[in-house]
Amino acid sequence: MSAAGGSALIFMGTGCSSAIPYPRCLISPSHPPCHVCFQSLSLPPNRNPNYRCNASLLIDYCQTDGNHTYVLIDAGKTFRETVLRWFVYHQIPRIDSIVLTHEHADAVLGLDDVRSVQPISPTNDIDPTPVYLTHHSMTSMETKFPYLVKKKLTQGQEIRRVAQFSWNIIAEDCNQPFFASGLKLTPLPVMHGEDYICLGFLFGDKSKVAYLSDVSRIPATTEYVISKSGARQMDLLILDALYKTGSNKFHFCLPQTLETVKRLCPKQALLIGMNHEFDHHKDNELLMEWSRREGILVQLAHDGLRVPINL
Repeated sequence: MSAAGGSALIFMGTGCSSAIPYPRCLISPSHPPCHVCFQSLSLPPNRNPNYRCNASLLIDYCQTDGNHTYVLIDAGKTFRETVLRWFVYHQIPRIDSIVLTHEHADAVLGLDDVRSVQPISPTNDIDPTPVYLTHHSMTSMETKFPYLVKKKLTQGQEIRRVAQFSWNIIAEDCNQPFFASGLKLTPLPVMHGEDYICLGFLFGDKSKVAYLSDVSRIPATTEYVISKSGARQMDLLILDALYKTGSNKFHFCLPQTLETVKRLCPKQALLIGMNHEFDHHKDNELLMEWSRREGILVQLAHDGLRVPINL
């Protein structure tokens, strides 16, 4: 995945909803103490792959004219922390668009903090950041963040400085792509529990990338779009993996993740959404053995990882 066009994927967060370290592992340690949670506080962020914020991806998209646009997938509970950790480190100047997978806390509760990266105007007279989300998520935003959803001021109501957004409804349909700051994205509906639809996203013309952060089952229509035996082989599959063993009603765990990778057969897979069972270095060594055996490169991603890619 060469970087001829200058585009890159930057992993803002690769952890589960609770993020890592778990506070309880630190304030009420087990015997022996949780190695991953204690180790995650021992090194600075750029050298500590076991410190994991909520799953989020920033797409640094270099357009044909050489200009860069920045598309953020999800802004969860740890959004402000990821900005302080990685926007400065990777010299990210702004966010041009936000794309939401779903309306759970680990995907949206950082929206309030987006004002911290928007221009300052005492009258809120700035260009709003486009947000792309499903109708279901929009209904939730109107409840969670009524002050962020555009509305008229009542007489005498004071202007308050809050994040400025323009809200755009997208379909839960692989056949209805949309554009965010010049980047074409295709919705990938997946199950996040059998009673809830979450979106993943397919993007890239030269290199195909599929991002599936919260998934317990991939419907056949979505699987066809991103599988080697279906419509196309992915150059990079970014996929959910909550626990190292067992199963979960709402997320893939490593056994299901690896089964899915074998079935979809991408050229490479990066795993996200990990809890504190995963030790980055040790488990990547085990995954390297699996990769050699199966012929598909699979690795754990980590916060701050920058992947050059020709989109």
